[in-house]
Amino acid sequence: QVLSGCAIIVRGQPRGGPPPERQINLSNIRAGAMARRAAQGQPDPKDTPDEPWAFQAREFLRKKLIGKEVCFTVEIKTSLGREYGMVYLGRDTTGENIAESLVNEGLATVRREGIRGNNPEQARLCELEDQAKASKKGQWSEGGGTHTIRDMKYTIENPRNFVDSLHQKPINAIIEHVRDGSVVRALLLPDHYLVTVMLSGVKCPTFKREADGTETPEPFAAEAKFFTESRLLQRDVQIILESCPNQIILGTILHPNGNITELLLKEGFARCVDWSMAVYTQGAEKLRAAERSAKERKVRIWKDYVAPTANLDQKDRQFVAKVMQVVNADAMVVKMNSGENKTIHLSSIRPPRIEGEEKNKDKDKRFRPLYDIPYMFEAREFLRKKLIGKKVNVTVDYIRAATGPGESTPAFAERTCATVTIGGINIAEALVSKGLATVIRYRQDDDQRSSHYDELLAAEARSELAVMYKLCKLPETQKAKQFLPFLQRAGRSEAVVEYVFSGSRLKLYMPKETCLITFLLAGIECPRSSRNMPGGMQVAEPFSDEAMLFTKELVLQRE
Repeated sequence: QVLSGCAIIVRGQPRGGPPPERQINLSNIRAGAMARRAAQGQPDPKDTPDEPWAFQAREFLRKKLIGKEVCFTVEIKTSLGREYGMVYLGRDTTGENIAESLVNEGLATVRREGIRGNNPEQARLCELEDQAKASKKGQWSEGGGTHTIRDMKYTIENPRNFVDSLHQKPINAIIEHVRDGSVVRALLLPDHYLVTVMLSGVKCPTFKREADGTETPEPFAAEAKFFTESRLLQRDVQIILESCPNQIILGTILHPNGNITELLLKEGFARCVDWSMAVYTQGAEKLRAAERSAKERKVRIWKDYVAPTANLDQKDRQFVAKVMQVVNADAMVVKMNSGENKTIHLSSIRPPRIEGEEKNKDKDKRFRPLYDIPYMFEAREFLRKKLIGKKVNVTVDYIRAATGPGESTPAFAERTCATVTIGGINIAEALVSKGLATVIRYRQDDDQRSSHYDELLAAEARSELAVMYKLCKLPETQKAKQFLPFLQRAGRSEAVVEYVFSGSRLKLYMPKETCLITFLLAGIECPRSSRNMPGGMQVAEPFSDEAMLFTKELVLQRE
């Protein structure tokens, strides 16, 4: 880092952690002091402006030295521990003498008051200074240096308007300070705004401020900071300012060598942050991919990471199965190759549900969720029409553990949650974009979520949430007797098989008439399955289950 035209910070080689640093001040010369913001909290704080030519001297050194190897000699160490010496570009003292270059450009003055006897180095500096004066270079030019003083802006009146006015165009900047791996102070050019920028889409471990003013680093905070610092501190970059929620400016830093946001994730120094990924302009899927690669390699912050489906065999993690039945609007029963049936829930989505006072209607005996909750039926029909009897690809994302019954929560059996696709279309995403389901929001570190979570969020953002509420109210089926002639006159009616009680006894939904009827196949009778009777359990008749499965497979949820 270059602190000013006459002070730099050098660092050694990193060995097993961030390297040691020391400040070297250039002997025998003086460059202007850089602008300083007033200490906050002081009475009557006053900002100190740049001294003339100070910024130019700093920039001259920054462009020449940042990221380069230098060789230095320490001549004097003061009682306060300040070190003064010579700095040369390159590995030895034959390189360019930095102090001489500054004096030669008229960007620093020689401290003549300290010159004793015939020190050749000091004599050469005086000679260079005389030449610079003669050629009117730098601070020896005519007209003073007021034009070299920056008009520094430390605060922005309305940061959101400021960010919006740039329309996400890359803006030139110099990174002046790295607070932690994902938060920097940047000097925006050419107007000299000094702003704090948080990288969109990610968060690195930070340094927690304790009550007594000390800082405790979270694991890998120092390493993450060094990772960003060694690549970006005082580099020329471009920044896309992407958004400004509650006074924090979110942005992405572009550097010819790559995108620091992606690099931090890939190296396990940062994790994805859902709320700010939404504004990231360079492709959120790249960030998830980078994070996934770090998790798989278990690097740094992910060293103890265990994937949500780690204990499943590959064949249980991804498979093709046939859809036998759609359950409500977010689950389905599929038939595996082995012939067994398995219930699969769609990851990270919620089916339509009733909010608030309507809930109490649950107590109503005649309450039928599928028909009485707005959109539940549409959602179910959407899935049924697309999937019933079809082969789908299932990728298990997580297993939601069973939960016991609590005070207000019912018991839930274990759930297998998966991403289901057909012909390359993600079914959950299709439901969400039609406004027939919503996306579940998670705690930041909760990994139990869809492997395509960001696409779901994007679908929800553009979904037709403006779907109008309509209730499909079923008329109370007048006694079946009165209803029969009406159906007989109609000749053929359309229906969907909603439920199979036994091989020959079905429940049908009639969309035109919006009614449910119990329907028996005329002329035959199948063995009855076990039933709860007032006098106890009635035993199933032989072959009742086989008959029921036979009918189910042929007609359940078919039209």
